Amino acid sequence: MKGRVIAIDSHEGRAAAALIEDGQLIDLLVDADDDQPPPGAIFRGVVNRPMKGQGGVFVTLPDGMTGFLRQVSGLSPGERVLVQVAGHAEPGKAVPVSQRLLFKSRYAIVTPDAPGLNISRRIRDEELRDRLSASAEAGMAGAAEGLGLVLRSAAALAQEEELAEDIAQMRGLAEQVLADLTGEPELLVDGATAAETAWRDWADPAPDEIRARPGAFAELGVDEMIDALMSPRVALPGGGHLMIEPTRALIAVDVNTGPDTSPAAGLKANIAAARDLPRQLRLRGLGGQVVVDFAPMSKKDRAALEQVLRASFRAAGTETSLAGWTPLGNYELQRKRERMPLSRALAGRGGA
Repeated sequence: MKGRVIAIDSHEGRAAAALIEDGQLIDLLVDADDDQPPPGAIFRGVVNRPMKGQGGVFVTLPDGMTGFLRQVSGLSPGERVLVQVAGHAEPGKAVPVSQRLLFKSRYAIVTPDAPGLNISRRIRDEELRDRLSASAEAGMAGAAEGLGLVLRSAAALAQEEELAEDIAQMRGLAEQVLADLTGEPELLVDGATAAETAWRDWADPAPDEIRARPGAFAELGVDEMIDALMSPRVALPGGGHLMIEPTRALIAVDVNTGPDTSPAAGLKANIAAARDLPRQLRLRGLGGQVVVDFAPMSKKDRAALEQVLRASFRAAGTETSLAGWTPLGNYELQRKRERMPLSRALAGRGGA
């Protein structure tokens, strides 16, 4: 199966969306049957007590939920704040939230407290940029003070009226939410569903095909691809494999060469693992501390492997800190918890 395909269907009773490129599963989104709000949801909350030594405060959210707001100053207990869910929390922990609100649509992002117009650098045609700028300025004319706008790369594919309507809708939502600061804790904006996120975030480059219907996953083999993600084992070219095993403290990754234990085989397996690791973590919804036990190789090859790791995680886009080698020869990194772990989203299927 060649090309870029978006499939919107369900798996094990969960609404889901899959992005497939040349037959390989690139991204996966699942609507979890869970009480935790998805990233992007916006709440009116009430500032609770500060957490000394942790650089933040707890925020009371509706329905008994608690958020944690990092690196804040000037907030007082009892004060109302607007916060947006910034990631998924581990069980029993507060939901990570941010005061930096982003109102995302398919073509644009409205940015409170960040005025001005920015157009995706991926749109290079100057004439097109001028047309988009004119449409954006018209759509934001008379907007509330402090509102800014970012035009996403997908805006290049939109018709003028479609773009204007998209901007107007997001601008109106932002203005409505920003004016709603009084009252008890309340959910003001739902987080995007898997289907909505797929339409919004996978539009550019334009897919060669979209299959949004029951049976799409079965037709494309997505169900089997998801089932494979529930196993810790990931095959690598040349007979090697990865083992990806979440624990409560960290994500343990072990790289094995298979029958060939030579240094050349070790380096080859390690490079293959470094290239595929960001995709595997994304598909499995894994974040936090990751410790990789690479296959044995000479120390002089570490620099080359690090270059591959940095390039792979930079291309993946998710906030990741590459800490480097430990005294025992493992490699440590920290990846933002953007999504719920797949095993948890597909509750009842097992997993960590």
